[in-house]
Amino acid sequence: MAVDTQPFTDRTDEQRAICEMVRQFADEQILPNAERYDAEDSYPEPIVEQMKELGLFGVTIPEEYGGMGLDLTTYVMIVEELSRGWISISGVINTHFIGSYLLQKYGTEEQKQRWLPGICDGTGTMAFAITEPDAGTNTHNITTTARRDALPNGQSEWVLNGRKIYISGVDEADNVLVVARAEDARTGKVKPVLFVVPTDASGFEAKSIPMEIVSPELQFTVFLDDVRLPADAVVGDEDGGLVQLFAGLNPERIMAASFSTGLARFALDRAVQYAKEREVFQGPIGGHQAIAHPLAQSHIEIELARLMTQKASALYDAGDDMAAGEAANMAKYAAAEAACDAADRAVQTHGGNGITQEYGMAGLLVATRAGRIAPVSREMILNFVSMHSLGLPKSY
Repeated sequence: MAVDTQPFTDRTDEQRAICEMVRQFADEQILPNAERYDAEDSYPEPIVEQMKELGLFGVTIPEEYGGMGLDLTTYVMIVEELSRGWISISGVINTHFIGSYLLQKYGTEEQKQRWLPGICDGTGTMAFAITEPDAGTNTHNITTTARRDALPNGQSEWVLNGRKIYISGVDEADNVLVVARAEDARTGKVKPVLFVVPTDASGFEAKSIPMEIVSPELQFTVFLDDVRLPADAVVGDEDGGLVQLFAGLNPERIMAASFSTGLARFALDRAVQYAKEREVFQGPIGGHQAIAHPLAQSHIEIELARLMTQKASALYDAGDDMAAGEAANMAKYAAAEAACDAADRAVQTHGGNGITQEYGMAGLLVATRAGRIAPVSREMILNFVSMHSLGLPKSY
């Protein structure tokens, strides 16, 4: 029996039905096939196609563009259920979430009509590119540039140059939402601007990065070499700067938290099942406190992380950006820690079996660790809480 509880917050009938649909999909289609796809290191096209048919690529996109028009709280529940089935598959839909969200919030009506329907049905997905090799977590130091180039007809176009790293799912995307630095023609100040870049554009190149994590969603280094874009490739106000950019980071951190809680639930479920069935010293090993107590501790930690994740998404849906920012960071931190602990305890519960391929536990150690690093490191979250929650001096 799976280790699970209902969310603390009340769910509508619609949310309950959707979560039950996704849970059933995960149980019947994802869980039985995840290990095979990992072993084959192949893209799970049949599962992705079913996810498209279920509308999971457009959960938060308004109905007029082909989506479900649901809130972030519902999406969090969906992502957690998918992650419980296989964290790699939840990443496939979430890669395109940030791009679609920023388009919804800042895009023109023409841009929404052009790109959102394709994201909804999976025929025109969009990756997101912000991270750079030298900037790391310091978004202010990105060096990818965008300059305005005058055309003979009096119009202008943008020219992008730079490099991005650890960009997910570029090979499956038609476009990438790229963050670049552009000079304000009026003030001369340099600020970040969002650009939609087609993956088949001249000067755009993506090279896959070998990763220890086995996942159908590959990571890429992206090279931009004099990539020319029309003026309407800009999403939002050119002078919007960091406000527009950071608007997409809170939802991303909430999604990262739901990844981790789903993965933690999976690890704990496997450990509990094994502890009930494995017998040593005349009984199931789960009857010994050395096994039972760490698993009970993980259950507590996971539930606490789920509650904070639900709080963060509820604040975000309510439009309280400041409070949502604090809660999103805390949720992401708590969920990543809970997942790492749950994976470690799951491996330990399995003993020697925990490091065999047959039981599929050891890979969780790397998968959960990613939650402490991306999309923002635990250290930067602690910096945020130190400064904004506790009022301590800035340390960096």
